[in-house]
Amino acid sequence: MNKQIAKTGAIAAAVVLLLALGACSKTDDNKTAGQKLDGAIAATEQKAAEIKADVKDAAAQAKVDSKTAMAEVKADLKDATANAKASGEKAAAAIGAKVDDAAITASVKTGLAKDPDLSAIKIDVDTKEGVVTLIGPAPTSSARDRASDIAKAVKGVTSVSNKLTVKAG
Repeated sequence: MNKQIAKTGAIAAAVVLLLALGACSKTDDNKTAGQKLDGAIAATEQKAAEIKADVKDAAAQAKVDSKTAMAEVKADLKDATANAKASGEKAAAAIGAKVDDAAITASVKTGLAKDPDLSAIKIDVDTKEGVVTLIGPAPTSSARDRASDIAKAVKGVTSVSNKLTVKAG
């Protein structure tokens, strides 16, 4: 049944095409209906071939564009990964430096607390990148010098800035 409907539809379409070709022709060019139909079929086939070529070209260009885009994404991802790694390493180094400075400060404070002349006095200890700064009072100049020596003896100390002031009297 479906085949018969399809066959009837094809015949009807051919008849409509023939009638349209006959009606559109303003002049009689001495071609038979079959010749006109053959010409229309040839023109349709030519247009179909052109469309097929255009689609093939577009598909090839899309493939090239896709490969280019993927290469760019890959390069961007590689750059982002390298940047993230560098940032992570920088952050880790900064954290390590802060931890080292904190450990140095704690060690210097512990050493000062063990000294009988300095333990009862408030001395501020600040450490930045291994440089220890001592601020506050010292009972004597010899105690002031001992504070520098205690700080210099701590592992990781690169230098000491002794800003301790000796109390008068």
